[in-house]
Amino acid sequence: MPDLPFILPHWLYWSTLVVFPLLAMVMVRREQQRPQNRKASLVLAYLMWLGGGFVGLHRFYARNLWGIIFIPLFLPILYGNAQQKVARDGESDVRRMVVDAEFDLDDAKARFKQSGEKKDEIKIVEVEKILVQQRQNLTSATEVTNNWHKFSGIVALVIVILLAIDAFLLPGLIRRCAEKEEKEPEELKRETFSNSQDELAPSHEGPPIRPHNRFTDFVDFINGWVGEFICYWTVIAIAVYYYEVLARYVFNSPTNWAHESMYLMFGMMYMLGGGFGLRVETHVRVDIFYLHLSEKYKAVFDLVTSVVFFIFMLALLWSGWVFAGYSIGLWEVSFTEWAIQHWVVKLSIVFGSALLLLQGTAKVVKDVLIVSGSKG
Repeated sequence: MPDLPFILPHWLYWSTLVVFPLLAMVMVRREQQRPQNRKASLVLAYLMWLGGGFVGLHRFYARNLWGIIFIPLFLPILYGNAQQKVARDGESDVRRMVVDAEFDLDDAKARFKQSGEKKDEIKIVEVEKILVQQRQNLTSATEVTNNWHKFSGIVALVIVILLAIDAFLLPGLIRRCAEKEEKEPEELKRETFSNSQDELAPSHEGPPIRPHNRFTDFVDFINGWVGEFICYWTVIAIAVYYYEVLARYVFNSPTNWAHESMYLMFGMMYMLGGGFGLRVETHVRVDIFYLHLSEKYKAVFDLVTSVVFFIFMLALLWSGWVFAGYSIGLWEVSFTEWAIQHWVVKLSIVFGSALLLLQGTAKVVKDVLIVSGSKG
């Protein structure tokens, strides 16, 4: 199999974190305005063809069992790549032995040139024999590696040819799939539609509705928007790790950026999502007594304990500001080979702390309204 030398550019990483969630939010809102449709989508089918076609995922999506033919073709690729890795390791060991033998030969020639003794001449002959043998071993090891490489490449070529054929057949497969769905009993359609509605229906469980005003509504909107924005980053993570697994185990080309990029992304997600977590009250807390209090006494309890919250948040915001300012001043990048910008990640500490502090302030306002009996 050919190598995948692709390294994710920094500009593409940051622009994807910004642009993809915006596009996803627009698409989701547009889809929510459309009537429910159970028919198979040709767009989704081509996405599956592109991302999982090597195991027949596109045909399974179109309810075509011929997709199973891709699986026995893909398994030999995994086996061939595993054998190729073993052969490559063996070739590397033999290559090191050749280098060692060449060094010993140069050393023996230098010694013979200085001394002219018979034993040094004999040493040269012995090392030359070893070098010839090791070079023959290297030729054999290289041939084994190339054979396994050709084996995986031939099987992969067969899959590529089948995928190229399916690229033209896919519209017909989706059309026949839609015809099968139309012929399904009406009861099954209603049952499936009902189940899908139940799955897509938003959950109404959550914190009770509290008094609010324009300020609290504005803060709730901001943190709600940010929470929805960063949740789509998980889709990016799925795509990146999918690429990493494919590159590592199919093409023997592990990346030097996949783990670091997602590690940093989830760190920013953790910081920026704190305000949304407080808004929907998903933070962990011990509520053995709190759970049994009335809404008014809960508000009083929250107001008293909010002092600790604000002390912590102000300290976090200040230290995060100093931390990020120092990083921006240096235009800090990571010490890894990828060398991604770290100052952007550390700046998320400031924004996340500010959003969480803002949401905490809005909660205090709501609690004051509850205690005072005002509806806002």
